[in-house]
Amino acid sequence: MSQQPLAFRMRPSNLNEIIGQSHLVDEGKTIHRMITANRLASMILFGPPGTGKTSMATALAKSLKIPFKNLNAVTDKKKDMEIAVEEAKMHGQLVLILDEVHRLDKAKQDFLLPHLESNRLTLIGCTTSNPYHSINPAIRSRCHLFELYKLTPDEIKQAIQRAIEDKEQGIGDLELELTSEAVDHFAHAANGDLRAALNGLELAAFSTPMEDKRIPIDLEIAEECMQKKSFSHDKDGDAHYDVLSAFQKSIRGSDVDASLHYLGRLIEAGDLDSIGRRLVVIAYEDIGLANPQAGPRALSAIQAAERIGFPEARIPLSVIVTELALSPKSNSAYKALDAALSDIRNGKSGEVPAHLKDSHYKGASQLGRGLEYQYPHNFENGWVDQQYLPDTIKNRTYYEPKATGKFEQALQQVWTKIKNRKST
Repeated sequence: MSQQPLAFRMRPSNLNEIIGQSHLVDEGKTIHRMITANRLASMILFGPPGTGKTSMATALAKSLKIPFKNLNAVTDKKKDMEIAVEEAKMHGQLVLILDEVHRLDKAKQDFLLPHLESNRLTLIGCTTSNPYHSINPAIRSRCHLFELYKLTPDEIKQAIQRAIEDKEQGIGDLELELTSEAVDHFAHAANGDLRAALNGLELAAFSTPMEDKRIPIDLEIAEECMQKKSFSHDKDGDAHYDVLSAFQKSIRGSDVDASLHYLGRLIEAGDLDSIGRRLVVIAYEDIGLANPQAGPRALSAIQAAERIGFPEARIPLSVIVTELALSPKSNSAYKALDAALSDIRNGKSGEVPAHLKDSHYKGASQLGRGLEYQYPHNFENGWVDQQYLPDTIKNRTYYEPKATGKFEQALQQVWTKIKNRKST
């Protein structure tokens, strides 16, 4: 058996063997169209580790029977790229698969650009970084950008099954006996990283003693080889949604200890996506105008967590969860909008007042559009008393401020002043 790692040996040799990424490789999707048309264009593949970026690049070259060369933008020199260009001239075309393409320095970039223009060299760059943030526009503008997603547990199970059945490239000659719990753990503990799952499986296969000519791999062995314990809920079960609910309610209730506890459970489940979505919702739904910076700060922390991945992702997440839990709380803004939406859906809307209607067209004045509109900036303090709501609901009040934070306290003062001036 080859000494190369199982994850390397199981790389797909053509488009049909790619697991996951159906948004790119299914029939009718962009990359599938390229292969069908026999027209491979330069591209950047970006996404989390273990999603198959380099594997997809190799499979694309093999599918079209185009010679390819693997290089790394950090460790390989400009001389290596010069050799790749010479090989392209010799073959007529070459696919250059460039890992860590976001680290491409200016000298290498300047050398590659004219060869990409001539299409003699087809670049497939692979990176875990967002190309809009990390890749020079000169390279980016010459490439299609394709995002690869984390594999689902079912997709990882499919890859595991393929590996244990394949006697040539996989480990099908070892007579493995995996329990369903072990397979589930490999699939979930990998957190979307197929390479991690196959590395764990390979370690289990070669380090577990044989019993009755078979190698038994149970949950305990899978946990040891993945260096991660099994957890009491998975990302698709009811318990997972219970934990998410408790997470939000603990932050809403300003219990920082409970908030961090439930964050820990979600981290152990490996569900960074749900953590991120829920934190953004919390920042706007539960904190809102009491601390308007909570939304942007939550988004910034989530982006940092996604960029660095687990286990370090827990650090920015712990900071933002602590801040959100201890922030003042207000739901006044979205409650005001919900009240407005309720009126609209119940037919309480009415005609837009004539002075507010669009008057930027010929003949608007003859229709009475915008004639009596008073421009607030022409008045002291930038405010003038005029009607904005339709006649049928002109006295309706939606926004009811909560004085739970300094920002909304300031808004409340403005709101009260305007209300008082309207009533005089």
